[in-house]
Amino acid sequence: MNETFLIPANSKKSMLIFGVFTPYDLILFGIGLFVTIIALLAVSLDNLAVTLLALSPALVTGFLVLPVPNYHNVRTIIKSIFEFYTTRQKFVWKGWCFVNGEEENKEQIYKR
Repeated sequence: MNETFLIPANSKKSMLIFGVFTPYDLILFGIGLFVTIIALLAVSLDNLAVTLLALSPALVTGFLVLPVPNYHNVRTIIKSIFEFYTTRQKFVWKGWCFVNGEEENKEQIYKR
């Protein structure tokens, strides 16, 4: 009997908390909530602009850890985009005329 086992597509989700968050995400969101609660207690909420400013830490950190398809959150997308545009990309092309960097092979090809 030939038994083969398939790995489920969502196997990496089991490594995340609630299948969505990393510990860093929860710490980040917790700090944002803590700062928001302190700000709500410290300022008077008579003005809409002041209220939005007091709520902004929780809103920003909540947006950063918001789950999105194909990534576990927005923070991961931003990190991936930043790394893509800031690291030097090296593409090694191995097509039909790739010589593999050997000088003698280059000379033989050019003599033909």
